[in-house]
Amino acid sequence: MDLVITSGHVVPVDGDPIPGGTVVIRDGKIVAVGADGEVPIPQDVEVVDAAGLWVLPGFVEAHGHIGIHEEAEGWAGDDTNERTDPNGAMLRALDAVNPADQGFADALGGGVTTAVIKPGSANPIGGQTVALKCWGRSVDDMLVRQPCSVKSALGENPKRVYGEQKKLPSTRQGVAAVIRDAFSRAQDYRARREQARAEGKPFDRDSALEVLVRVLDGELPWCQHTHRADDIATAIRLADEFGYRLIINHATEAHLLADEVARRGIPVISGPLLTSRLKVELRHRTLQNPGILARAGAKVALTTDHPVVPIHFLVHQATFAVKEGMDRAEALRAITVHPAGMMGLADRVGALRPGLDADLVLWDGDPLDVMSRAVRTYIAGREVYRYDAERREGVVADPYYRE
Repeated sequence: MDLVITSGHVVPVDGDPIPGGTVVIRDGKIVAVGADGEVPIPQDVEVVDAAGLWVLPGFVEAHGHIGIHEEAEGWAGDDTNERTDPNGAMLRALDAVNPADQGFADALGGGVTTAVIKPGSANPIGGQTVALKCWGRSVDDMLVRQPCSVKSALGENPKRVYGEQKKLPSTRQGVAAVIRDAFSRAQDYRARREQARAEGKPFDRDSALEVLVRVLDGELPWCQHTHRADDIATAIRLADEFGYRLIINHATEAHLLADEVARRGIPVISGPLLTSRLKVELRHRTLQNPGILARAGAKVALTTDHPVVPIHFLVHQATFAVKEGMDRAEALRAITVHPAGMMGLADRVGALRPGLDADLVLWDGDPLDVMSRAVRTYIAGREVYRYDAERREGVVADPYYRE
């Protein structure tokens, strides 16, 4: 799609704001960003006058279950957790996503254009995550990257799920043991595989261990669901033991270890923030958490953990984080460039920069003001959402109808 957006308050996020800015889009990619009059406007392209509007990159949800935990569908639409094997490394969230989930339309209305979708936290090893655009006919149309990482869980969830089944793991030590055993077997598997290749011999593949070898080799990060400080310490201990790239997810008590997390350069996906303290692990939940981590020097992304918090409230979590001490510019980075960087998507999304996908949102004011609204949302330069002020509702383009 070819398009030029002019005269808006352009916020590239990875650069200084441009009052009265222009964004040029060609073939679904951003080709130029700059001040009005300084950026040549191609002929024969659609021009959108964004005077009075803010122009930002589409937000990136770093951790959620949109499409695999469908809204208003109950058990029939919940494919988040395979509660039958503690090691689900072979599982792919990609295979369970329903693009017709109402959550995707909500995402567009909240300025979210990319979502990293993860298996749930019932298993010590939950499965492979996937990054999708929030509009399309099928997951194959929407795909940005598969897999992005491997999901793992420590703490209450896996010990409860398997404790109720009277099987390993039913304790925290059991959960850690399952993860440690899986990686030990992956190390042995890798050695046998390399020897077989060197000798030119056939080798029986194991789909779960193949994925864990990719984690050991540094190809895929390890997204660790963890809330309590002691579980965060266990996550760090396991990562040190096996040398994989750790991303702490949720990180409810990470503020208690902020200096250690920052010193080690461990990325953090913080949230969901707009919840009550529903279980013991959330006893010390605080809206100050992301700000404390960011000030310590940690790279922080924010998450709604949709549907725990509706995905279109991602920007409001950033607002509340600012209210409780997070730097404003850092809060915007926490829903754009930081999650894109953590999840290996920075070459596609997260900022307004030439070469990136033309995923951008026009707001009628500062998006961190709760009264502001996304009025147009574009993915790859195509308008996929528009707010109808007369009807007071958003209108999503039909992905099954192509001109």
